[in-house]
Amino acid sequence: MTAPLTPEGFAAETGVSRETLAKLERLTELLLKWQRAINLVAANSLADVWRRHILDSAQLYPLLPPNGRTVIDIGSGAGFPGLVLAAMGVPDVHSVESDQRKCAFQREAARVAGLAVTIHAQRVELLPKIPANAIISRACADLPQLLDYAYPFMSPSSWCLFLKGQQVERELTEAGKGWKMQTERFPSRTDPSGTVLRLSHVEPLRPHRDER
Repeated sequence: MTAPLTPEGFAAETGVSRETLAKLERLTELLLKWQRAINLVAANSLADVWRRHILDSAQLYPLLPPNGRTVIDIGSGAGFPGLVLAAMGVPDVHSVESDQRKCAFQREAARVAGLAVTIHAQRVELLPKIPANAIISRACADLPQLLDYAYPFMSPSSWCLFLKGQQVERELTEAGKGWKMQTERFPSRTDPSGTVLRLSHVEPLRPHRDER
C-alpha cells in the first residue's frame, strides 16, 4: 500500500515554492477542519489528502495553455481543482458550484489562503458568459454533458482539461456523436486507472443552444 503523500513529498514532486506550499497547507488544514461538520469530500480520501485532492488538482497546472489566465472550474465541489490552481499562480479562477455549503467553504478557504478566486454559487447553465482560456472539471458529469456546459465559455483557442476515470473511452465515443475536437490523453499522476483529457478545437456537430 502506498504511503500517504506528505506536503514535503508534494513539493518535491511538483517543484512549488514555499509560499505556494504554505497556501496549500492552509487550504488543507481548513478542509480537514470543515469536513468534521460538512461532507465536503469523500471521507476515505482524507487519509491521503495531499495525493487525492492537492496533487490530483495540481497535475492540471502544467497542462494549461500558455496564456491560461482565466480558468473556469465547472462543478467545483469543495474547490478542487480550482483552489489549488489559484494557489499555484493562475490569476483569474472562476469556481462554479451550486451547493451553498461548499461555496461557503471555498470563500473561507480563499480568504484564509489568500487566493484569487471568484466563487459563483449557482448552476453553470445560469452563469453569464465569461471568456476563458481553459475550462476544467473533476468528477462533475460525463463528457458529452461537460462539453455542453463548457462550450458557451470557449473561444477557438480555449482548451478543456477534464479528469476522467475508467470510462474515458466510452465517454469519448459518446461525445464524438455530437462534437468534433482534438483530443490528448495524459495518464493521471494519482490514479492508475485515471486519465486527464485535454481537448482543443471543440465544435458542436449541430447548432448549440448558445448559438441559436
